[in-house]
Amino acid sequence: LTGPLSIGESSGTVIVSIHQPGYLPWLGYFDKISRADIFVVLDTVQFQKNSFQNRNKIRTKTGSTWLTVPVLTKGKLYDSKIADMEINNNVDWRRKHLATLKMNYSKAPNFAEVIHLLSPFYEREWLRLSALCDEMLVLFLDFFRIETRIIHSSELAGIDSKKSDLALDICRRLGATTYLSGKLGHDYIDVHSFSESGVDVVFQDYHPPAYDQAYSGFEPNLSAVDFMMNADW
Repeated sequence: LTGPLSIGESSGTVIVSIHQPGYLPWLGYFDKISRADIFVVLDTVQFQKNSFQNRNKIRTKTGSTWLTVPVLTKGKLYDSKIADMEINNNVDWRRKHLATLKMNYSKAPNFAEVIHLLSPFYEREWLRLSALCDEMLVLFLDFFRIETRIIHSSELAGIDSKKSDLALDICRRLGATTYLSGKLGHDYIDVHSFSESGVDVVFQDYHPPAYDQAYSGFEPNLSAVDFMMNADW
């Protein structure tokens, strides 16, 4: 993870970054948070099937595998905001995820400490995906010593725009001077509109570090849990 991009309070700058909640996010997610003064958890947009909102990859002996939190989507997939997405607890996903983590990381150098941190999340039932992601986010931010202010888009009443306009409206509401966009923002961010509103746009260009994993070879872009289990921190 890099240090904060923020210039500091004396310059009057406010850097805002925005992203949907994610289950066991990758390191780039936390880099994006750490480089901002305010990070907005975008929980008011539509849930996206097969995205990183409810799944991510961990390392196994044969490569990588997905850990996916099952959600109730039948008949409402395209009408559900992330904040309202319910977990399908008829599936024994918590036991499976914890067992998979234990099986694949039992020989990792930091296994005992990290599994101790993660286990409580699999010992209680969660109704909504957003609640699970929010609680896990607190743990990850503490682990990586990130002190960025976290708010949710659901706390910002009256903002119902889309895509680039949504990001700009959030930045305006929060008094941002800089918007830190993800790399894919190049595809939809209207930089001119931001400039007209006095907001600079910076695109994240994150390259995760290589480190020794529990198995030979290196699989990049996995959940941050893999880094936590293996890296020398």
